[in-house]
Amino acid sequence: MGKKIGRVRRIVQAGTAVLTNGYLTGFAKGQIYQGPGKQFCVPGLNCYSCPGALGSCPIGALQAVLGSAEYRMAFYVLGFLLVVGALLGRVVCGWLCPFGWFQELLYRIPFFRKVKKLPGEKGLRLLKYAILVGFVLLIPLYVVDILGQGQPGFCKYICPAGTLEAGWPLVALNPALRSALGWLFAWKSAVLVALILLALAVWRPFCRYLCPLGAVYGLLNPVALCRMEVAEHKCTHCGACQRACPMDIPVEQTPNSPECVRCGACRDSCPHGAIAMGCRKGAAPKKEMVG
Repeated sequence: MGKKIGRVRRIVQAGTAVLTNGYLTGFAKGQIYQGPGKQFCVPGLNCYSCPGALGSCPIGALQAVLGSAEYRMAFYVLGFLLVVGALLGRVVCGWLCPFGWFQELLYRIPFFRKVKKLPGEKGLRLLKYAILVGFVLLIPLYVVDILGQGQPGFCKYICPAGTLEAGWPLVALNPALRSALGWLFAWKSAVLVALILLALAVWRPFCRYLCPLGAVYGLLNPVALCRMEVAEHKCTHCGACQRACPMDIPVEQTPNSPECVRCGACRDSCPHGAIAMGCRKGAAPKKEMVG
């Protein structure tokens, strides 16, 4: 990965993680911030219940509204996702998501054999879309209690960011909570541990295979204002960009693939300067298709 853009990106990632989880009193007292900031969503996956979280996670907010007995349409959250996705696409994943940054830090740990992709990679990448439909949309709408309140399927059963940022810290900071732990906490801890171990060998496994927020932004990646461009008159089809891409994307064919998180590795690896990254309206490359 190119040193220059990689360094800048890591600074932005660290700054975003600190800004979105900057309520230090929450970590000190084991309490969740419930001030006015929680009315607004942050772009990346960041648990509402994290003691330091100053805003709401868009996936959690979407489930909360869909599962509400009073409201059925999350106009604000859907509008937020569409606007952010149309402007940035998966720039959010690569630059602004704290859990994405956490996975990258794990991958940078040496002594573990790195794997470019897993067996059945193509099918595994479709899981995040199934999770988006099943756990984020359908379960909150149709799995309801006697009061008509829907279950937040993704947050309740899967979300490793919630376990890392909220579950583990709150249990560590509140001894009284430990006696109430059950199978669900054990299950979610197992999911997080499995992803931590996988992230030591595979670059961003949660983002690749499971993240519903990445699925939403990925669908908007091909049309987002911030995009990758390949200058065909400069490209020699040497394959350096795909070899450098941690997501193993054939960049020269699909520079704005739904899987691209805009890390910039392809741009920095191109020996001919054929790849550009920026925000340009109506500048889609000629070879544009979903891949």
